[in-house]
Parts: sequence; C-alpha cells; structure tokens
Amino acid sequence: MLETWLTRTLGITVPLLGAPMGGRAGGRLAGEVTRAGGLGLIGAARYNTPQWLAAESAVARELGGGLLGFGLMTWSLAADDSLLDAVLAERPRVVSLSFGDPAPYVPRVHAAGALAISQINTIEDLRIVEAAGVDAVVAQGHEAGGHTGRIGTLPLLQEVLESTSLPVLAAGGIASGRGLAAVLAAGAEGALVGTALLASPETVGPEYARDRLVAASSTDTVYTDVFDRARHQPWPARWGGRALTNDYTAEWHGRGADEETLAAAYDGNDPRLGVVYAGEAAGLVREQRPAGEIVRDIATRAEELLRRFG
Repeated sequence: MLETWLTRTLGITVPLLGAPMGGRAGGRLAGEVTRAGGLGLIGAARYNTPQWLAAESAVARELGGGLLGFGLMTWSLAADDSLLDAVLAERPRVVSLSFGDPAPYVPRVHAAGALAISQINTIEDLRIVEAAGVDAVVAQGHEAGGHTGRIGTLPLLQEVLESTSLPVLAAGGIASGRGLAAVLAAGAEGALVGTALLASPETVGPEYARDRLVAASSTDTVYTDVFDRARHQPWPARWGGRALTNDYTAEWHGRGADEETLAAAYDGNDPRLGVVYAGEAAGLVREQRPAGEIVRDIATRAEELLRRFG
C-alpha cells in the first residue's frame, strides 16, 4: 500500500487525484477514479451551471462512496464567484483553486470543511498560495495537458519541494506507475493525473477526442492560445494550453490572427479542427480503458517499483 500525507488525510488507498479537466472530467470519471482508490475531481469550468454540478456530483457521490472533489479556475471567480458557492453546497472534501490568487476563497473552502489545494507553475505562484493559506500545492509542469505554465515538471517539482513545508503533489507527464513512483521517490505526496484518463469511456466530450488521443504520439502536442482565442475564452496570457496538433493548429498557431478570424475558422465538431487538450504523455495512452482500471494499474506498478528500493 502506498501511504502518504494524501492517502492518510483523505482516507484513500492510492495517492492520486484525477485532474479536474474542464469539459472532460464529470461525475462519472471522477467517481470511477475515487472508486478505484484515488480521488477524482470534477472540473467546474466557468461555463458550467449549478444544476450541472449538482447532477454530476450525485453521480460521483454514488460511484465514489460519497467522497467528492472539484477544481475551479481562480481567475474566473473574480467576476462571478457563484460557481464556488455551488461547489461548496455539494460538501466536497477537496477544492482545487488554481490559476490565480486563491486568497479571497480559501476561508470559504475551509469554513465548508474542505481542503484547499492549488496547482502552481512557478515559485512565485507558490509564495502567493502559501500566503493564501492553502493546505497543499500541486507542482504542475509544462508537460501537462490543458492550461499550464512553462517550467518542466521535474525541475519545478524539485524546486517546490526544496522551498515549502506544505505537502506537494506533482502533475504533468505522469501517466503510468513509473511516473507515480518517480514523483513519490522524489518526495511528492501524490500525483494529479489527467491525460492518462482522457481516453476512458467515462469522460465527457466528443468521441473523436478519445480516438485522436489513442492515435497520438507524445510529439503530437502544441502549447498554444489559439483555441482559447477562437472560442473567446478569456484566459490570462501567462497560461497557454497544451493540446493535440491538428489541421487547425497547423494553420493558425503562431500566425497572430485576430480572434474574429480564428473563431470563423474554428469548428469544435470537426476532429480536424476541434480542440483536444492533452499532455506530452499522450504516447502512453494506447487504447480506451476504464478509468478505474487505469488507476489500479498505476498504483500496482508504482508499488512494485518502489518496493525494489524499499
């Protein structure tokens, strides 16, 4: 059994969080990750409604034995924090407040009886979330799928571990037991995993996203802002998104086109043009597999590898 601060604190058996991927991580995916021994986080994206969150929470709660977690984009709460109210109404155990200063929201999370964690991409981010009073941090590297920073996972993880007394998790490029074993051996308390789960049948989103991920190699990603600009998603400029390459990125990435042009050329229903956010571990996803099976395999293999040196 892989026992860490994360497993002891949450009462889980696998030191793994399912990433709160907006538009992909709903209640079914989160619940299956939790049922397998980790904790799946539902992605509470800025466009989700309280009704959607309540419905997805019911699914996750039934599958996962009542344990819930959510992830929110902190920068989007400044204009409207009602989504946080909707999340806290579901009585989660963990709330991830990432991509921005969580200070205005951490007290509310704690008052609701939940742990507050934040993904960070730099040491400067670490100092901000430490001051905000979060309970743990996730060092998210440039390899990660979706929105992320510009420092690789291993350099960032080492620097964060050397710079804080908070529990530290790792994210970015972790998609197998080898990856989990590596970050645990380095001193992390667990991992946050996204890309490894993206081809699972429990994900929300178009079928083509699963097919494209299975067909992709680890060189088939690009760090870009064209999908945000095409869909009028107001992400702060410091965070680009890592996605699978396709005809759209070949045509528009790095071109400097305006948002109207990008929006006119975009079609989310077309596999050649629609966004599939995924990380550099894409080459490790070779088939569509149930999320619970993936989590159990990661845990078993990590334990076997760490036992060699235990």
